[in-house]
Amino acid sequence: MKNKKVIYLKTLVLSNKKRVEKYLEYCSIPKGMELIFMECSCSDDEILLKAKDADFIFADAIKEVSGYLMKNMPNLKLVHSEGVAFNKIDIEAAKKLNIYVCNNKGANAGAVAEHTIFLMLAMLRNALEGDLKVRAGQQIETKERMMLSGIRELADCTVGLIGFGAIAKETAKRLVSFDTKIYYYSRTKAADEIEKEYNVQYKELDKLVKECDIISLHVPVTKETTNMVDKAFLSKMKKTAFLINTARGEIVDETALKAALIKGEIAGAGIDTLSPEPVTIDNPLLSLPEEVKYKILFTPHIGGTTEGAFRKMHQGVWSNITRVISGEKPINIVNRL
Repeated sequence: MKNKKVIYLKTLVLSNKKRVEKYLEYCSIPKGMELIFMECSCSDDEILLKAKDADFIFADAIKEVSGYLMKNMPNLKLVHSEGVAFNKIDIEAAKKLNIYVCNNKGANAGAVAEHTIFLMLAMLRNALEGDLKVRAGQQIETKERMMLSGIRELADCTVGLIGFGAIAKETAKRLVSFDTKIYYYSRTKAADEIEKEYNVQYKELDKLVKECDIISLHVPVTKETTNMVDKAFLSKMKKTAFLINTARGEIVDETALKAALIKGEIAGAGIDTLSPEPVTIDNPLLSLPEEVKYKILFTPHIGGTTEGAFRKMHQGVWSNITRVISGEKPINIVNRL
């Protein structure tokens, strides 16, 4: 029996080489596949000099993949986000060029949900100030002050989830164990059985923003959601409420959030994502006055970057590439091809 013919193809990897190589052992890489690694900082023209003939692009979720780049890669069949976000990929250009654009929908949902809960608890317990005060030898006076001002439990809070996709659903599942009252808003109301399954109640966006103690963002970046958390949005929130963002920085008007924190319009914010990324030192939220610096807690966009999530996401990329090679349609197509 003759050996099956090996087809030699190329995948351009616009992501961290060490990270991609780390998870290769968990993935089935098509035989004969050549991997071309390039830095995310490379320009389109630099990429074309080295990888113009690539058949696939495996891209970090924060790497821009332009229409110009795709138009000048004649063999390109698929652009795949390493993660869930795909707002940096020109999906309309890809559609016109008959190139699939896919993401890893739901692959990191549990990881991000876990991080969302962490930020909620950290804000309720004022974890940043507590840590720094203990290190400064001010443990007992900080404890006394925090007890006097009041520490809320998640069980005493109402949480409003904006968006009700995979991550929001996983967040709701975890909040149930805290005996938290959970509301959600989505453009499409979920079926009654889904609401019952996740122990959530639908609430119109305006009411949810005004009434909930914690507002948690779970929407993708679109024209409609960019800067949706603006001055008007923040002014509707309770002065004792917290904003949690494990979605994308572009959803929040960061100048407006800075002003709201300074004016005391909201109690604080737990932020995993800022815009742009990589974060620049002139980001308005990085220069809060001393008296309000504990109102915001940053994490470096690690909500969905657990080892378990990366295993699932990288398996998703290579499985879809294999599907395309086999003449099958990939899953999680985001450009309606």
